[in-house]
Amino acid sequence: MAKKFSRKKQGVKKSYLFEEILKVLAANPNKSLNYKQIAADLNITDHSQRLLINAILDELKANDAVSEPERGKFKIKTIEKHVSGIVDMTSSGTAYVVSEETEHDTFIPQRKTLNALHGDLVKVRLIPRRSGKQEGEIIEILERAKTEFVGTIQVSPRFAFLVPSNNRIHVDIYIPLEKLNGAKDGQKAIARIVEWGKNSVNPIGEIIEVLGNVGENNTEMHAILAEYGLPYHFPKDVEKAADLIPIQITEQEIAKRKDFRGITTFTIDPVDAKDFDDALSIQKLDNGNWQIGVHIADVSHYVKPGSMIDKEGFSRATSVYLVDRVVPMLPEILSNNVCSLRPNEEKLCFSAVFEMTDNAEVVDEWFGRTIILSDRRFTYEEAQQTIETGEGEFKDEILTLNRLAKILRANRFKKGSIAFDKMEVKFHLDEAGNPTGVFFKIAKDSNQLIEDFMLLANRKVAEFVGKRSAERKKEKENQRAFVYRVHDKPNPDKLEEFAQFVSKFGYKLNTKNEKAVADSMNNLLKEVNQKKESGMIEMLAIRTMAKAIYTTKNIGHYGLGFEYYTHFTSPIRRYPDVMVHRLLQHYLDGGKSPDIEKLEEQCKHSSDMEKLAAEAERASIKYKQVQFLQDKIGEEFDGIISGVTEWGIFVELNENHCEGMVRLRDLHDDNYYFDEDNYCLRGKKYGKVLTLGDQVRISVKRADLVKKQLDFALVELGEKQERNVKQHSDRKNNFKDKMKGKDRPSQETKDQSTNNAKEEPSKKSNGNTFFDEWGFEV
Repeated sequence: MAKKFSRKKQGVKKSYLFEEILKVLAANPNKSLNYKQIAADLNITDHSQRLLINAILDELKANDAVSEPERGKFKIKTIEKHVSGIVDMTSSGTAYVVSEETEHDTFIPQRKTLNALHGDLVKVRLIPRRSGKQEGEIIEILERAKTEFVGTIQVSPRFAFLVPSNNRIHVDIYIPLEKLNGAKDGQKAIARIVEWGKNSVNPIGEIIEVLGNVGENNTEMHAILAEYGLPYHFPKDVEKAADLIPIQITEQEIAKRKDFRGITTFTIDPVDAKDFDDALSIQKLDNGNWQIGVHIADVSHYVKPGSMIDKEGFSRATSVYLVDRVVPMLPEILSNNVCSLRPNEEKLCFSAVFEMTDNAEVVDEWFGRTIILSDRRFTYEEAQQTIETGEGEFKDEILTLNRLAKILRANRFKKGSIAFDKMEVKFHLDEAGNPTGVFFKIAKDSNQLIEDFMLLANRKVAEFVGKRSAERKKEKENQRAFVYRVHDKPNPDKLEEFAQFVSKFGYKLNTKNEKAVADSMNNLLKEVNQKKESGMIEMLAIRTMAKAIYTTKNIGHYGLGFEYYTHFTSPIRRYPDVMVHRLLQHYLDGGKSPDIEKLEEQCKHSSDMEKLAAEAERASIKYKQVQFLQDKIGEEFDGIISGVTEWGIFVELNENHCEGMVRLRDLHDDNYYFDEDNYCLRGKKYGKVLTLGDQVRISVKRADLVKKQLDFALVELGEKQERNVKQHSDRKNNFKDKMKGKDRPSQETKDQSTNNAKEEPSKKSNGNTFFDEWGFEV
């Protein structure tokens, strides 16, 4: 029976009345009803409301939601449209469902989300709306994205709850006291949902692991890993299997390999690295050319397909790099011992060996298994000192490699590679893992030396398989399935928006064609280097790019300007590299192409896990940023506006690159609204403007470790905003002078109240939380 309206509810909202009319019609699917009958069913007697029902019926007919079989009588169309998609939940409990079956995301009001959670695969009944925007109702949960959640325990005398850390999980999990598993009030834990009745507000769960006390470093890092479904320890049987791997290199194995033990070889890695998965060898050939060997740890020799270790490695797909630790893809005995190319130890490698001229032209190449003996382990700082001073061990070899690398780099940029050299923020940590300071890592020649030879090896391996596969296609033979690292062309609309944005700072970006974009982007990045707005422009430039992924479908790598590219050089920390090693050896042995569909599934899993690992890394950085500023409440810092949204501005501090938000509701010096077209907040009353790239001064207002959020308060306006205010004031005064003695013109009122702007992220927000990162590893 339809819901009845009391007389107090005669002035109901049109949107609510719209839904009630549909319910009345749906309850009478075989009848045609006029507006009077519907009004009677809803107990509406007010004349204006009855007329509104008639108008809504006409709108429903126009939107094809109802039919009019006879004049003035309406009948609901019984054909319902259903789609399936992924839930994108907001912190308020409303959601969007992202589906390949609809052009736009479907909005789901909170009361129609059923008991869906963020990331779930659901079935949605589409509901037409007057505005034409798609709305729906979740009618079935097809597949849960996850059933285990990280949160904080709240214990009461008769029951307990786990309050999820993720603000997109909008319900607390009810925990019976006998299912607490030793968890105490206020501790962080992981709960598993075991039951959720259709009419129950809260799911019922059990604690499966207690992480520890809130605020302790290990607790928080483990909580971040668990939040993203990433493991932080290996199963005991996997570690036992790793301990049983034979590590002795036999003479029979050496006989199968090319021997590089007598050739100068060394590694160059970060000072705190333990997993050395690449080494370089160099020797002068009799013809005057150089033989450069790129030697990569032969992980696939030790990790056999289908083994327990292989399954665990594939599941993880990547090592995870948090602020204070590395969670390895492979057990430590492999990653830091057996496979690590440590100095003065014989190691098995899979190598890409190149004969190069003095101008870095590759005239010959060889791929295969080798044995090496590294002569020296260099840190990047040690190698850089040799490059800068011309002194030190193996100085001739390092200087030659650096000279060849610079030529390779210059040639790469000529062919369209883009130079994204983003500064890396690092923390000094005390013994307890607390941040005591911030420092910045900038790529220097020693870093780029390694990068360019790794890029060369990755490209040449991909060409070796990919070009021959293309030739086989022309000859109508079976193509060779392979794992490529691809990077699609940037979205033209995003590029154009970025070009318009940088033009406001006096910079130009040529978007005429692909080559023009690459050249223009490189010139822009050089031009902004060392300027105050450089970090923000570099960040936004990266965000105009697509995300690099793994796939069997080669489309090239736009950012690098390569027609063929793969990942071959880091099998200790990336599973796709292990796949590439196996495939390369398989084809070197004359093998046929494997199942491409299975390979594509493995590629997708690897891309998905890479994304999760990157999100976990960013979460750990954000946590340390909040922790670093926790004892600096009230202190003032200079910063730059790095993001503008409808609910406030993001500010990145110049001194330490920590980023926080100045919320719209905390801006009291003007009545601001979000001017999306110009990336700014604009004051209605005084004309104050806060836009991307503006210099501002803030004070630290709040540091919330639980939410990993920093809130700032604006202290003063920079010169640019003061100038904008003055110009607005001058225009206003001139206008007043002109209007003296005349009737004041009427002004249109704007229907949005921005000081009460919603907290939810806009789908079109320019805030830096809502862009995909672009990047590649070498």
